[in-house]
Amino acid sequence: MIKGLQKIVDGKVFQGIILFVIVFNSVIMGVETIRNLSDGAVSVLATINTVCLWIFIIEIIVKLLAYGLAYFKDPWNWFDIIIVGVSMASGLAFMSAFRAVRVLRVLKSLKALRGTKLIGSVKHLQVIINAIVKSIPSILWTGILLILIYYIFALIGVNLFGETFPDWFGTIGKAMYTLFQVMTLESWSMGISRPVMEAFPYAWAYFVPYVLLSSFVVMNVVVGIVVNSISEVTAESNAEDKVEASSEVSRTELLEEMRALKEQLDRMEKAMAQGK
Repeated sequence: MIKGLQKIVDGKVFQGIILFVIVFNSVIMGVETIRNLSDGAVSVLATINTVCLWIFIIEIIVKLLAYGLAYFKDPWNWFDIIIVGVSMASGLAFMSAFRAVRVLRVLKSLKALRGTKLIGSVKHLQVIINAIVKSIPSILWTGILLILIYYIFALIGVNLFGETFPDWFGTIGKAMYTLFQVMTLESWSMGISRPVMEAFPYAWAYFVPYVLLSSFVVMNVVVGIVVNSISEVTAESNAEDKVEASSEVSRTELLEEMRALKEQLDRMEKAMAQGK
């Protein structure tokens, strides 16, 4: 019975229903944020939220029955328990007597994070997440390089433009923040570089190399690292799929051979019985 329940829980139908409820509940929570809703609409939305909450509770109970203590080995299951527990606590009537209910209402909105379970069900999303995790060490080293570039250009900027533009280059911290804005290319030309160039005509020789290094070189390096990681993770995933597919084929072939052998043994037994 337990194995049958596990098949149901792991089946596409059960998972599809839960994912639909997660997405639907997230949409309903977004609708609840609309102001000036009628009392009837608020009541209907609250009822739908309660139904969704009970579905999540039933999901947890069914999984506990199917997996037992092994259920708690999956971090996502702990996440579900916490979110559902907070949602239940925030809905209790006696909690309204406490000021902490505001905090609980905020925590209740974390139910929407259940939508991140979609990552565990969509293979392509899993590839991207795994690639990002795999590329973190290289990205960290790239970040150190970028901070070094920040610091060098910030020192130069403070020495050159600090007195005239103290809000942008008055200190190392302000200069690094200004350089961060320049790196994002957000109003860097009209908002920062051109005003500086009005006072310092050769300031372009400071900004252009920085933009080329930070925005076009370093950022493209990060993109290249992630793309390379995605390619590697995709290749590994495809290799695993091929291994699983070949194992399934070999298992099927083995079962067929066993059936054929059993049929031969049956025929031999019948022939021996007739000979007697």
